[in-house]
Amino acid sequence: MRFTTHRRGLALLVTLTAGVLSLAACGDDRTPVVLYSPHGRDLLALLEDEYERLNPDVDVRWLDMGSQEVFDRVRSERANPQADVWFGGPDVIFSRGAAESLLEAYRPSWAMELPPESRDADDLYFGLYLAVPILMFNSDAVDEEASPGDWDDLLDERWRGKIIIRDPLASGTMRTAFGMIVARSVAETGDVVAGFDWLRRLDAQTAAYVVNPALLFEKLVRREGLVTIWELTDGLLLQQRGAPIGYRFPASGTPVIDDSIGLVAGAKHGAEARRFIDWVGTREALVMVAREVFRLPARLDLPSDDLPLWAQQALAEIVRAEVDWKLIEEQGQEWMRKWDREIRGRG
Repeated sequence: MRFTTHRRGLALLVTLTAGVLSLAACGDDRTPVVLYSPHGRDLLALLEDEYERLNPDVDVRWLDMGSQEVFDRVRSERANPQADVWFGGPDVIFSRGAAESLLEAYRPSWAMELPPESRDADDLYFGLYLAVPILMFNSDAVDEEASPGDWDDLLDERWRGKIIIRDPLASGTMRTAFGMIVARSVAETGDVVAGFDWLRRLDAQTAAYVVNPALLFEKLVRREGLVTIWELTDGLLLQQRGAPIGYRFPASGTPVIDDSIGLVAGAKHGAEARRFIDWVGTREALVMVAREVFRLPARLDLPSDDLPLWAQQALAEIVRAEVDWKLIEEQGQEWMRKWDREIRGRG
């Protein structure tokens, strides 16, 4: 069974979810497993179909929303959890969920194939995919050589009014990118002033902040903006469908995100949730997802030849930025509140 909000926001989500989750008590005799995820229809539908094919006794149900919205919803439901698996989002958001006891310890069978930094010390969440923020542009309107090749290029006067940004308050990807800028300022100068000045200058360049990725790409294709920051996976999916999308990896480095997964504390279908978590990190599932919907696996043990050519090339080209993840985890929420209060729309 599929159910997605297309990231339209919590108000609509609350209304629709009440109806769909009530279906758990009716219909066929299959065991449901409910996923809250920012991963989008392409990935979620693929995994739903394959997992149900392998497990005919299971009904995979999913809700598609932004990373921050997943956190907010799991937290609001802590007394009566409706999700079984928290599926996707930056590990810094999962860390906040762990601190609020929203996750239950479970070590999947593939956990030890991850690098240590991708495994929570208390087995509450684990990196499954790698999410890579990139610089994206309309390739019909901008030549690749002229497109931004690094973060500071976004501040060039020629991009004034031509940048579109996914609303950072709802997006884990954008929160991470903005957090990297501020954390870099702290590392280089000892305070956040330069970082917030950079974000203020970016705001002055920005034509609009949009509520979801679909609107972001619609505006980009229509040339209502020419440049954006977003994640590699969606860019590749759009290219595959013929959209005029080009991208570059930031030359100075990008914050490669551990896109994580965890068991929701008090999950109603905990046994099936554990089975799903075990399966989704298997070699077979990861290779399928890389080939079909452009996800980079976080596991270190997969032979390069198992991965599609795009993944091999991306892993070779990506420059990992040095990021103070602990600082972002501790201060990121307050940084975003400050950005929202003092910078958004004021640059």
